[in-house]
Amino acid sequence: MKKVILMLCLAFAFSQTSFAQIDFGLKGGVNYNNNGDATFKSAGNDVITGAKSKSGYHAGLWFRGKIPVIGLYLRPEIVFTQVKSEYTDTNNAKSDYEFKKIDVPVLLGKKFLGVANAFIGPSFQYIIDDEFSFRNVSTDDFDKFSVGLQMGVGVELGRVGIDVRWERGLSSTEANFANVTVDNRTNQIIFGLSLRL
Repeated sequence: MKKVILMLCLAFAFSQTSFAQIDFGLKGGVNYNNNGDATFKSAGNDVITGAKSKSGYHAGLWFRGKIPVIGLYLRPEIVFTQVKSEYTDTNNAKSDYEFKKIDVPVLLGKKFLGVANAFIGPSFQYIIDDEFSFRNVSTDDFDKFSVGLQMGVGVELGRVGIDVRWERGLSSTEANFANVTVDNRTNQIIFGLSLRL
């Protein structure tokens, strides 16, 4: 059902841009997890004494088309993202949590001052690979599909664009393994560079 919803959203996004001039291009950048990507709890108590955020990266394609009459644009994207964090448990053992996902943000935006823009919209995410090592448990029980929210601002100088975004996961993506609960909702700052082709 979730895949059907995602496909309907993508179809809607592309149908809305089919009546206007479409811009498209490449994008890439870095992600910074501002509080780690997972929360670990055991029997109601935190089992992590510290989460060290690390940067990741993203790369993908973007499309943009004006929505007639209302002066806004719709910008669907398809992006490969890699995120990594490091944790220290109560026994001072360090563990890494890394995952790769496909993000499909569908952003509604407005241009202003000739070069600036602001945008907001949902981001549909699917985890395609993860490397989780914490007390020899795995993430097979995770729901790989989730929905988040992105919002941000940017500037475009000719064919080059720069933006900064905040992303927060909205779906509950908890998994439980032997008294340990892991919630891997993203909460990150994203710095991006785009090129219009």
